Amino acid sequence: MQVKAGPLLSKINYPADLKQYSESDLEQISQELRQYIIDVVSVNGGHFASSLGVVELTVALHYALNTPYDKLVWDVGHQAYGHKILTGRRDQFHTNRVYKGISGFPKISESEYDTFGVGHSSTSISAALGMAVASQLKGETDRQHVAIIGDGAMTAGLAFEGLNHAGIENSNVLVILNDNCMSIDPNVGALKEYLTSITISKSYNRFRDDISHVLAGLSKLGPNAHKYVKKIEKSIKGTLLKQSNLFEALNFRYFGPVDGHDVKRLAQTIKDLSAIPGPKLLHCITVKGKGFALAEKDQTVWHSPGLFDKITGEIKKSVPDKPQPPKYQDVFGHTMVELAEANDKIVGITPAMPSGSSLNIMMKAMPKRAFDVGIAEQHAVTFSAGLATQGLVPFCNIYSSFMQRAYDQVIHDVAIQKLNVVFCLDRAGLAGADGATHHGAYDIAYMRCIPNLVVSSPMNEEELRNLMFTAQQENVGPFVIRYPRGNGVMPDWKRPFKALEIGKGRKICDGEDVALLTIGHVGNFAVEARAELNSEGFYPAHYDLRFVKPLDEALLHEVFAKYKHVITVEDGSLPGGVGSAVLEFMADHGYSANVIRLGIPDQFIEHGEQAELWAECGYDKNAIIEAVRKIAVKRTTNTMAG
Repeated sequence: MQVKAGPLLSKINYPADLKQYSESDLEQISQELRQYIIDVVSVNGGHFASSLGVVELTVALHYALNTPYDKLVWDVGHQAYGHKILTGRRDQFHTNRVYKGISGFPKISESEYDTFGVGHSSTSISAALGMAVASQLKGETDRQHVAIIGDGAMTAGLAFEGLNHAGIENSNVLVILNDNCMSIDPNVGALKEYLTSITISKSYNRFRDDISHVLAGLSKLGPNAHKYVKKIEKSIKGTLLKQSNLFEALNFRYFGPVDGHDVKRLAQTIKDLSAIPGPKLLHCITVKGKGFALAEKDQTVWHSPGLFDKITGEIKKSVPDKPQPPKYQDVFGHTMVELAEANDKIVGITPAMPSGSSLNIMMKAMPKRAFDVGIAEQHAVTFSAGLATQGLVPFCNIYSSFMQRAYDQVIHDVAIQKLNVVFCLDRAGLAGADGATHHGAYDIAYMRCIPNLVVSSPMNEEELRNLMFTAQQENVGPFVIRYPRGNGVMPDWKRPFKALEIGKGRKICDGEDVALLTIGHVGNFAVEARAELNSEGFYPAHYDLRFVKPLDEALLHEVFAKYKHVITVEDGSLPGGVGSAVLEFMADHGYSANVIRLGIPDQFIEHGEQAELWAECGYDKNAIIEAVRKIAVKRTTNTMAG
C-alpha cells in the first residue's frame, strides 16, 4: 500500500533537495517525516519506536552535512527508517522488510548513503574510525565521519574498543550518542546510571550553554590557547558533575547533553562541530517512540509492534478459533521458572533480550536469579562460566546470530573447562524479515566442531522442555539447545519432564527406499511431507536425530544398512551442518549411499517471511516431497509402515 507524503517531504528525494529549504522549515519536514513513518509502518509492519526517536536528528544530519561524501554510520539500523526515506527510497519504503523489497537495515549494496551494513549493535564507532583514518591517508581532510549509536549499544565491549582507539588517532570522528535509556528493553548497568547523572545535573545543564559560548570565544585566540581552553572546559565539566567525564578521559571532546528533538539547534550544532578537529561526542537526549503517545509510554512493545491502527493504537492480532501452539521462546521462559523452582542452582542470563527471549518471565518471578547484562554477548558467556565454576547451572539465552560474537568465550571459557553452561540459542535458522544479519544459519556448523559440547535441537515444544530438563542434570557439561523463531506445533505442550539420553535420536516411522534424517523443528516439515507422499504411494522412513553432537551412531548404522537413499533436512547452513556430519559418518564407516542434503545453501539469505525463505532455500514441505519423488519407487502399499 502506497502512502502519500506531506507537501514538503513529497518534494525531498535526496538530501540535496532537503538543503533547498530554510532552517525554519525543518520542524515541518520532521513532522511530515515522522507521520510518514507512522503511516507506512502501521500498515506494513517493521521496527517503529527507534526511528521515531531520531527523526529530528536524521533531518539535522542530512541538512548540516554533505552526505554521502560525509559518512553517516548508523548503529544497529533499527533507527534508520527516516534516513532511508530521505535518501532516495521513499517510494520503495512500503517494501521495507518485505520479500524482495528493501532491507530493514542500512545496506551498502542498496544505497551509496548506506555507508556500512549493520544489524548487530555497537559497530558504528569502529567502522566510522576506519573510514576517518582512510580519509586521512587519502588526504580528504574535509570529510566528516559520524557514528550514531544508542546508549544501549554503548554497553558492548566493541563500542568501548572503538572509543579507546579513536581517542588516540585524532581523526575527524563525531560520535552522536542517542540517549533514550532504551535498547529494545530498558537499559541496564553502570553506564546508564552515569549518563543519567549527566542528564539530570541541574548545575551542569544551567551553566553549560554560557560556558560553551565563552570557550568558543577563547578558542579563537589562536592555536596556543587551545590547550588552555580544553583544560578549562574539562575542569568546569568535572566540577559541576562531581566526577570526571568518561568520554573526555578517552580524549573525546564532549558536548551536551542537548535536546535531540530541537531540529534547528541540532543542525546548527552539527555544523559547528564539523569545524572542530579531532574526536568529538555529542550527547543527544531523545524519546524513543517520539510523536506517537503509546510508543512513548510503552517503548518495548512498540519497538516492533507489527500492524496497528494509527488512530486508536490498537495492535492488530488475529484471534484463532482454537488453541494455538506457543512460541518456542515462551516455552523456554515458562520452563525456566519450572526448572528453577525445583533446582535452586539454576540461573538465567541474557544480553539485553529479556523480552525477545522470554527470560523476562523468570526475571519477574525470580528477579535475583535472572540477569540482563546489557548488549554484551562475550561478557554474558564468561559471566555464565564464572557462575558455573561455583556450582550454579546458568542458562545463557542468546540469539543464534548474536552468539557468533562470543564464539571465543564458548571455546576458551566454557568448553575447555567442561563447565555446565546451557546455551539456549533462540532464532536458530532463518529468522525472517530481519534478513542476513539475523539469520541463525551457522550455529550447528560452528558449535559441532568444538570438543566437550553437546549440540541438540528439539522437534517440538515437549522436546525443548525435555532437553532443558536434561541439560541441568549433574555433570552434563556444556550443552547447546537451538530452536527457531516463531510457534511450535503442540497446543498441549506442558507435559511432565523426562530426561533424554544424550546422543540418542528416535525413529518416527519406518519406510522404504528413502530415509529422511531431520534435526529440530524442520522435522515437522518432513511429517507433513510424508503424509502427502503416502497418499501418492511413496513411503519414506523418518528419523529425528535430535542431537548433532554426539550423533546417534546406532541410528545411523541402521539407516545406512537399510537405505540406499538418504535425505538430510536442516534449518542451518549446508557447509559444516548436519548433512555434512552424516556424510562424515558414512565415509568413516565405509558406507555407500545417495545422500541428498537440504538446508541453507552457501550464500547469505535476504529478508522475507520464514515460509518464503524456507521455500527459496529448498527445504520446506514441498521441497522434501519433490526430493523424495525423484528417487523413491512408487508403491501401492507400504509394507514396512511403523
